[in-house]
Amino acid sequence: MRLLLALLAVTLGAETIADRKVVLGLTDTCAPAPKTYEAEGFKAEGTVRAIFYDALPWKGKPTRVFAWIGLPANRTGKVPGMVLVHGGGGTAFKEWVQKWNAQGFAAISIAVEGQTDVNISKEKGRSTWARHDFSGPARDGTFADTKLPLKDQWMYHALADTMLANSLLRSLPEVDPSKVGVMGISWGGVITSTIIGLDDRFAFGIPTYGCGHLFDAENHWGQALHDNVGYQEVWDGMNYADRVKMPVLWLSWPQDAHFPLGCQAEHYRKTPGPRMVSLITKMGHSHQAGWNPPDSYAFAKSIVETGKPWGRSTSAVTEQGHAVATFASTKPLDRAVLVSTTDKGFTGKRQWVETPAAGASGGGGTTVSAPLPPGTTAWYVNAYAGKLTLTSDYQEIR
Repeated sequence: MRLLLALLAVTLGAETIADRKVVLGLTDTCAPAPKTYEAEGFKAEGTVRAIFYDALPWKGKPTRVFAWIGLPANRTGKVPGMVLVHGGGGTAFKEWVQKWNAQGFAAISIAVEGQTDVNISKEKGRSTWARHDFSGPARDGTFADTKLPLKDQWMYHALADTMLANSLLRSLPEVDPSKVGVMGISWGGVITSTIIGLDDRFAFGIPTYGCGHLFDAENHWGQALHDNVGYQEVWDGMNYADRVKMPVLWLSWPQDAHFPLGCQAEHYRKTPGPRMVSLITKMGHSHQAGWNPPDSYAFAKSIVETGKPWGRSTSAVTEQGHAVATFASTKPLDRAVLVSTTDKGFTGKRQWVETPAAGASGGGGTTVSAPLPPGTTAWYVNAYAGKLTLTSDYQEIR
């Protein structure tokens, strides 16, 4: 850490260096397993139950985190685990824990804004979650609190809550501590994309939709963060991307209204660890849309079983007007498509067109190619193994 801080000192101010030192030290701060408490009034279902666990103090008062936690009903020996982080408008979800339990994983779904899963909204179709007596900070817009002292900011506590959930899950005698991953959806994906560069106890990460490098996004993120130095220098996961040695699945879709594909690509290209990208056509943006596809479960299983993603893109280039992508996969790839656009601007508003791609296997990989439509501004290739999506790195043509 001394070398890292010395290098930072060349370009960053003393306050930023001090703040990053605190952030980088959060894993040690949150390493002891927190004390847990049964959450009274929340009905357990099978092995899944509601708890509170101790978190870091906020403004001089103790805080706790509400969570659902569960183990697979049928298990032999120690099982892998998942820490699950919700997005905006979400909370701790029992259903999400159950889905991972059904895949053979212990899981804990946490509420990172001081809430429970009791909906007190009277407006149909909207959820307002009741806050509990030991709440920490709620999220203030889009990193609107970065002028506050570091330890009063929401992101500080959201990261700590996630690390503490890791410490709690890996402390369980039924869980293999070397096989605990983290998955976050939307805002939870933002948290995940930062925490994978901080907490190297995680065996793998799955940032869903969310990513870093959002300060120059061509939508509301860029508007909110373009001049937000606190986000750019402290909380943006890009600051810690070169520390990401674990395998990561970057899961999203081309027409996401929130997170641009270019920002996601800037982030994953800076991470040195094994990466897999899955851009699922017509995926949609919601908690259910994020946890329903089989891709996150297949990726996690491949990591805990073999230590590697089941597939990856080894190259993606433009050659003589063709998109050419090469994939390595332990699963048979049965078809491929070129996904391209001739539009410019925010990726979520562009029209994306699919074109069949031809593939040939050999030399330990599969090479896929397709002619680029005239005027193409961006493209990627999707290769499919049944219902699983394996995506090449995203390419912009400037």
